[in-house]
Amino acid sequence: MKNPNIIRLSAICLALAGLWVAASQQQQPQPLETVKVAGNLYIITGSGGNVGVYITGDGVILIDDKFDRNVPEIVAKVKALTDEPIKYILNTHHHGDHTGGNAALMKTVEVIAHANAREIMVEKNQPGLPRITFADQTAVHLGGKEVHAYYFGRGHTRGDAIIYFPEHKIVHTGDLFIESAPFIDYSSGGSGTEWPATLREVAKLDFETVIPGHGPVMRRADFDKWRKSMDSVLAEVTKRKKAGQSKEEIASTLKLEDHGWAAGPFFMQRSLPGLFDEIK
Repeated sequence: MKNPNIIRLSAICLALAGLWVAASQQQQPQPLETVKVAGNLYIITGSGGNVGVYITGDGVILIDDKFDRNVPEIVAKVKALTDEPIKYILNTHHHGDHTGGNAALMKTVEVIAHANAREIMVEKNQPGLPRITFADQTAVHLGGKEVHAYYFGRGHTRGDAIIYFPEHKIVHTGDLFIESAPFIDYSSGGSGTEWPATLREVAKLDFETVIPGHGPVMRRADFDKWRKSMDSVLAEVTKRKKAGQSKEEIASTLKLEDHGWAAGPFFMQRSLPGLFDEIK
């Protein structure tokens, strides 16, 4: 017979995951800021995920587009950088703080995403469905520039794309890498046990700079350190479960700061219960 405390904890955590998705749709508006990353590559920060802006001689390629309410300001920020029109958007994954501007922008712009990301958007009845999808990799060639998109496996969701700018040796990871402990979205096919293998594939790319899904631009060393933290946390939770510890025991005693992540409730509430269940 299942422990009723575990059942209650699982129900609470599922509810919290739903609240996280809802909250991502309702964050308080924040001013957007443009930050130059390298050459003709910029990001727009604030109010949602980091938007990549890649300017070419024949148009602009965006990586993600925040919320619907941010579209006018995003367009204004791009126009302040160039007279070239936005021609393509590459979505890193389906969450509304990364795809919310799709519907408004795709009237004149083509949106591209991984096939799984589009499937999730269909399942969740999200607007702005990408018209172009890919399986393992694709590339956009525009104005003498190129941007590559790769799918390396499950992690934050089952549809996360890595965007690579070979000219600058820069990757935009979406929420596969952020500055804090991760959220494993099990409701969207995310996987804590497969995430490390996905990151190992990302690490094979030749990059020096990382644009995370949220937070400031970081270096390759930051990514490598975070990746080791993921391996370390997974190893400890696996060891504890095999030793017979419960979800509650692990949640109350696991110290994320010992693994290089800032302490906080989000990983414990949103990710740990699903990770515990996923570990065999």
